[in-house]
Amino acid sequence: MEAQNAIIQALFRPAASSSEVRITHSLALPSRLPARTRITLGNHSFCSNSLLVKRPFRCEIGAQKDEHKTVSDVGEGNAKAKIRRKKLAVFVSGGGSNFRSIHEATVSGSVHGEVVVLVASKHDCGGAEYARGNGIPVIVFPTKKDTQKGFSAEDLVSALRSLEVDFILLAGYLKLIPTELVQAYPRAILNIHPSLLPSFGGKGFYGLKVHKAVIACGARYSGPTIHYVDEHYDTGRILAQRVVPVLANDTAEELAARVLHEEHQLYVEVLQALCEDRITWREDGVPLIRSKENPDEYW
Repeated sequence: MEAQNAIIQALFRPAASSSEVRITHSLALPSRLPARTRITLGNHSFCSNSLLVKRPFRCEIGAQKDEHKTVSDVGEGNAKAKIRRKKLAVFVSGGGSNFRSIHEATVSGSVHGEVVVLVASKHDCGGAEYARGNGIPVIVFPTKKDTQKGFSAEDLVSALRSLEVDFILLAGYLKLIPTELVQAYPRAILNIHPSLLPSFGGKGFYGLKVHKAVIACGARYSGPTIHYVDEHYDTGRILAQRVVPVLANDTAEELAARVLHEEHQLYVEVLQALCEDRITWREDGVPLIRSKENPDEYW
């Protein structure tokens, strides 16, 4: 995995003595890509393990791209076709169930976007394994402190820009986002948190810890929050929330399961609006989602 990161890093970092980087190792491609995968470099396509890479670099999964075009050409897709398809980067630390629901929504065409890269804080987490199995490139960030050739925050920004990423979606990513990334993608990084922020948020509040705290304090309601990301944990502007009742005899696990169910639905609904350019900002800096059925209404 460190070797794969080093190769990805070389693709997006300017070379010291040349504008070309020659790759002659199978790790030039994300592991377990399907045979139909096409690497597009400028106007040329290659399928070999020996590639001459020139920037700009773009990785496409050919079959999925064609499928998305078909979806966008029928029914409601005609309206979507007028809007540029958004490129998404998803960040995970664990199993990535929200990531899976996001990816499935892009593949089905219900979200007018495509996941072009996964950033994982662990190379062997469930989300990373799912990405590799579906031909999605994986970048491990942050790398271990003792790694000599790991990604820096600047490298990560360069990689995402080279992939022309429009939005970054945190889906169970437990690391603090670097300031360099927040500044490079203003109003373009979203996170989902399993409580009704600003309650039960901040450093240390994640997973079952959140639900245990909700139950312990006697709160009658909980639910997921989607918010924009700033330089701190869970303090960015709130974009959407979904209320889930806390039952009298709830365990943390039971509450977590009901909240997670709503997370999957809410994140997809918000992404639909995001990729269809239906997010607007009030003069006081509060983001609102414009209704698809009635542009004069918000939620």
